Amino acid sequence: MFDLSGKVAIVTGSTKGIGKAIAKAFARAGAKVVISSRKADMCDDVAAEIRAEGHEAMAIPCHVGRRHDLETLVSKTVKAWGGVDILVCNAATNPVYGPMVDAGDDAFSKIMETNVLSVYQLCNMVCPLMAERGGGSVIVISSIAGLRGNTVIGIYGVSKAAEAGLVRNLAVEWGPKGIRANAISPGLIKTDFARALWEDPVRLERAENQTPLRRIGEPEDIAGVALFLACDASAYVTGHNLVADGGETIS
Repeated sequence: MFDLSGKVAIVTGSTKGIGKAIAKAFARAGAKVVISSRKADMCDDVAAEIRAEGHEAMAIPCHVGRRHDLETLVSKTVKAWGGVDILVCNAATNPVYGPMVDAGDDAFSKIMETNVLSVYQLCNMVCPLMAERGGGSVIVISSIAGLRGNTVIGIYGVSKAAEAGLVRNLAVEWGPKGIRANAISPGLIKTDFARALWEDPVRLERAENQTPLRRIGEPEDIAGVALFLACDASAYVTGHNLVADGGETIS
């Protein structure tokens, strides 16, 4: 039920952190994986790491905020491997911290375009291709920031709430074609993206004490959830926002 042999997976933002862990988990489960992020050299390095383990991977650089890059990502994948079975939308940005009133329109637009519009555009490109192959799985990496208010990363949270809403609509529209769409909402994960939080001893201790499992997450914790949503083990799961936060939001 956890075998992805013969499947083609695109993972955006997959040169480090959660995206890289997901890409490696998929490859180890048998999938052909497209490594994608803005920097070509980093994409090449991660693809080489996966191939060195004996799995299939290729690098296609892509800035998700540029529609042309998204189109190139999809077209090159199809040309090389014939289609797409799994899409993981992981790439995201959060350039501002503090109250929304101080952020400005430009920051709001950048966050929403990168985190929401790009997912919308990429899904609209990929879902028809999945339908031609009889189905597929779309996984969007959201956040628990989208489940509650936040005085520091409010706009980011709004974008992540929008992603969860987008997933529900994708599930409704594409379900009849055999396509499942789900979101994952991680808690605090030990990545470069969240480095300012877990490198601060005071914030780290507070986070650990607020989490029933008494630790912050590792990228591999989210990779396991993504593998579940990508494969037949979750064949009857769609439109769901799966929270993986060590229990933080329930305590």
